[in-house]
Amino acid sequence: MTTRGGEAGAGVAPLHDVDAVPGFDAIGAVAFTTTRQRGSFAWQSPDPAIDVFARWSTLAEGLDAHARRLATAHQVHGDTVLVHQPGWDGWLRARGADGHVALAPGTAMAVTVADCVPVFIAHPAGATAIVHSGWRGTVANVTGRAIERLVAAGFAARDLSLHCGPAICGSCYEVSPDVYRALTGRTVPRPTPVDLRAIIVDHASAAGVSRVSTSPWCTRCHNDRFYSHRCGDAGRQLGVIVWGGGASRSG
Repeated sequence: MTTRGGEAGAGVAPLHDVDAVPGFDAIGAVAFTTTRQRGSFAWQSPDPAIDVFARWSTLAEGLDAHARRLATAHQVHGDTVLVHQPGWDGWLRARGADGHVALAPGTAMAVTVADCVPVFIAHPAGATAIVHSGWRGTVANVTGRAIERLVAAGFAARDLSLHCGPAICGSCYEVSPDVYRALTGRTVPRPTPVDLRAIIVDHASAAGVSRVSTSPWCTRCHNDRFYSHRCGDAGRQLGVIVWGGGASRSG
């Protein structure tokens, strides 16, 4: 279902070796997950900080045709979702958030992931959102919080498109009985695998989103392509979304 090794969309260069979100370009959004070939975007990684900074700079340059702003955050596995308004330029790294919403074109947003789920959301009128959802964020329904922000701003849930990007799959992600119960409401006697993306899709459907898709990639099964925390990687790939329609770089 996901384009493998393709480019993220017209006007985004030099960003090759990314996993593009299928169908989002048709509604005007540029959305993708980087791969190991792009290197790690984690500041707390073995890579020299100058190399990590260079990757972020290349990313920002590649998105320049569409965005005057790049919003990120220190992620805390919670349900805080930031709504980014126009009127500023540059690069923001906010404190304590796991979701981002832009109600108008001109703001690129990114989350770092390695097994956790990057969730991409877009509306054809130009609104976009991105979420970092691990098990705690999934229990807190951070994806639902992002959908609520969009709906409150007048973007109908039925018109949203949502995609769960590369993440650890339901066969590989074994969790403790306590975590399993928190995620599913069911009791099990021993560590049991659970599918975070399936739970997130259920949350989105309950919120009224019907256009949903899921990447076939598992970060642990395909550790040669993606960083995986369960495989011991300190590196992180990046999920990115920006409005790529005609009204680019607004505000």
